[in-house]
Amino acid sequence: MRSALGLAFIVLVAGSNAVVAQSMLTGEWKATADLNPDKIHLSFERRTERGGRSQMGSTYAYDDLQGLSREQARSGGAVKFSLVREAGRIDCEGVFQNGEGSGTFRFTGSQSFVSAMKSRGFDFEKNSFASDDGRDSENRLFAATTLNVTTALADDLLSADFGKLDVEDLFKAAIFKVDSKFMREMKASGFPNLGMEELVKARIFKIDAGFVSEVARMGFDKEPFESLVKMRIFKVTPEFINEARGEGLTNLSVEDLVKMRIFKIDGEFIRQARAEGVPLEVEKLVRKRIGVWGK
Repeated sequence: MRSALGLAFIVLVAGSNAVVAQSMLTGEWKATADLNPDKIHLSFERRTERGGRSQMGSTYAYDDLQGLSREQARSGGAVKFSLVREAGRIDCEGVFQNGEGSGTFRFTGSQSFVSAMKSRGFDFEKNSFASDDGRDSENRLFAATTLNVTTALADDLLSADFGKLDVEDLFKAAIFKVDSKFMREMKASGFPNLGMEELVKARIFKIDAGFVSEVARMGFDKEPFESLVKMRIFKVTPEFINEARGEGLTNLSVEDLVKMRIFKIDGEFIRQARAEGVPLEVEKLVRKRIGVWGK
């Protein structure tokens, strides 16, 4: 009986050690004191088994780093500090000099986080054919740690009922600050079927419920989401639209307005073209701008 228990204990310990070893990554870190005195830019780099390089970096508050203060980073000397998150911990050793630091790190992932995420439908252990080193689970856990992906974030996103989400969606949400509040606002503004890619675009191009309302007041309340993206990219503003309409171009589509922005057709150009006998049509104004009108 004692032998059986001893064997079970050995198997359990060996299994636990295998999990820890499997979830451990090592590499090098570099840091630069930020202009904001309360923050520091920290980057992590490691080599993959195929000879490639994997690098991640972000700006962190000193409060996020256990064992490192602003004074230590600026005054210099040997340091030991850790970034501890729900997905795992990154333990760093190295040296700072004149606000610049470098050294080595060791990352250990959290298996309890993996289990908690799996119960919510997010599989951090799923293999990917795009992997450069066959360590998908560790890579995802490392990314989740640097980005502070949490079970609370997962629960928040799931509460918005935006359809099927995966691990990559968690990363995008963490990077671009997509949360359930933003998702619900976009739903309520007339876009109930946006996926994470569209929500990320919305964050990048600052398309929120307020902008959707503004676009509707300009007479474009039936436009697809991509039209709003174009309006943001090409700076189609209420002022620009009012200027064009004030010059007599009243029946404009989003595509017309985008063309006008691309070819720099503004109120002054419209007045000049009209004085030269060019009809008030976008295509003809474009031809005038590129020098082929009347040819």
